[in-house]
Amino acid sequence: MSHDHDHHEKAKGRDFDEGPPSEYEIMSRAMQELLEAKGLITAEEIRQRMEQFEEDFPYRGSKVIAHAWADAAFRKRLLEDGKAACAEFGVDLEADRLIAVENTPEVHNLIVCTLCSCYPRALLGMPPTWYKSENYRKRVVREPRAVLREFGTVIADDVTVRVHDSNADMRYVVVPMRPAGTEGWSEDELARIITRDSLVGVTVPKP
Repeated sequence: MSHDHDHHEKAKGRDFDEGPPSEYEIMSRAMQELLEAKGLITAEEIRQRMEQFEEDFPYRGSKVIAHAWADAAFRKRLLEDGKAACAEFGVDLEADRLIAVENTPEVHNLIVCTLCSCYPRALLGMPPTWYKSENYRKRVVREPRAVLREFGTVIADDVTVRVHDSNADMRYVVVPMRPAGTEGWSEDELARIITRDSLVGVTVPKP
């Protein structure tokens, strides 16, 4: 599912982490407190599990996209079948499909999960708090250009902004445009300018 938007709203300047916790955050916290109260798990065990998750699912998206920038054949495979292409890097994605959407001079892509926080963790690591917030999930569909401006990303009026809605079976990753002036850079050098936020689409890589 994707939506084409052509809004141009005044930036609100909101912090995506502001506001009350979402229903899912409340349920998660309540479950954690219940398990701790029953002595089934401790806060320390939860902390250790989160650290282990970060080790098991590090941020590997920059290496994949840097290779796509440097290797046209791989980039073609990534756009045709994102999950299979990522498997070449040893990334075993949890969803059935990974759809790579390519930014162009005419189109800028942006990712959200409007129902919860579906996200390619095996590729991008843990989702940021703002991605899971109700504020982002609701506003990015209605006013994507305003949301982008709050991340410091200004998209020209003649560029279409497409918002793609992830779900449990289908995840997305943005393939940003390679910045001018990076010709001759190694893949390691390219990877250093590719951030997680640019692969969600809220920012763009800059040399």
